[in-house]
Amino acid sequence: MYENTETRREHRDTEETQRRRGDGMLLPFLCVSVLTLCLFSCKSTQKMTFDKQGHRGCRGLMPENTIPAMFRAIDLGVTTLEMDVSISRDKKAVVSHDPWFNSMISTTPDGKYINASDEKKYTLYSMDYAEIRKWDVGLKPHPLYAKQQKIKAYKPLLEELIDSVEAYVRQKGASAPHYNIETKCSPSGDNVLHPGPEEFTDILMEVVNRKKIAQRTIIQSFDERTLQVMHRKYPSVKTAYLIEGTEKNTVAQNIEKLGFRPDIYSPDYKLVTPEMVRYCHEH
Repeated sequence: MYENTETRREHRDTEETQRRRGDGMLLPFLCVSVLTLCLFSCKSTQKMTFDKQGHRGCRGLMPENTIPAMFRAIDLGVTTLEMDVSISRDKKAVVSHDPWFNSMISTTPDGKYINASDEKKYTLYSMDYAEIRKWDVGLKPHPLYAKQQKIKAYKPLLEELIDSVEAYVRQKGASAPHYNIETKCSPSGDNVLHPGPEEFTDILMEVVNRKKIAQRTIIQSFDERTLQVMHRKYPSVKTAYLIEGTEKNTVAQNIEKLGFRPDIYSPDYKLVTPEMVRYCHEH
């Protein structure tokens, strides 16, 4: 799904990659739309419709991974809200792509910008959520998205985002959306940028289950470990296996490495071939 231009896994979806890709409001990944539907259809005889996903809400138009971004995506007719989750020091599920405050979007509580060289000093796992909540991630002009509206915004708790979205669709009389949630974790980040994969997954799923959205949720990850925890402990929830563009293994080899067949195989678009699509259809 994402090009890999960094050596550490938590940097997969880099800003430079997005610049080349022209990433905007919707996920521009044909493979997500095609392969997601192909694999879902194996579980149902119903005719599937196109799944329109808003990347980090609607990142090209509103501050990413914020509640206003999710509202705007709903207004634009998305069927699935895509987002990322990190973990705070006090073990809260926080909606955030990066496990730190990214210098491109962040303003400190006292109104200052931070340098890229310093951003990793401000990791979410080293802060309680009350401190995270004081930072702004919506006012700083984004160098990649000229159309992105600049508004005061913060990194919300996952539970707050879900409550806000569910109330918003009820108010509008709109269909309840699905949630595609990526676990932002990697072996190198264990107990440094986030808890280990089992605790990470349990924290996330406690919220999903308490908010009663499990049947409308997909948990996606590049980290096989969180998907394996999902398969073992939460088998009724759909999973999506994210595959980097540098991957050399075949689909079959990757599924064997994972240890089970996920609901969705979600590769970087450069990897998609007729043979890959045919394999997913057949399986």
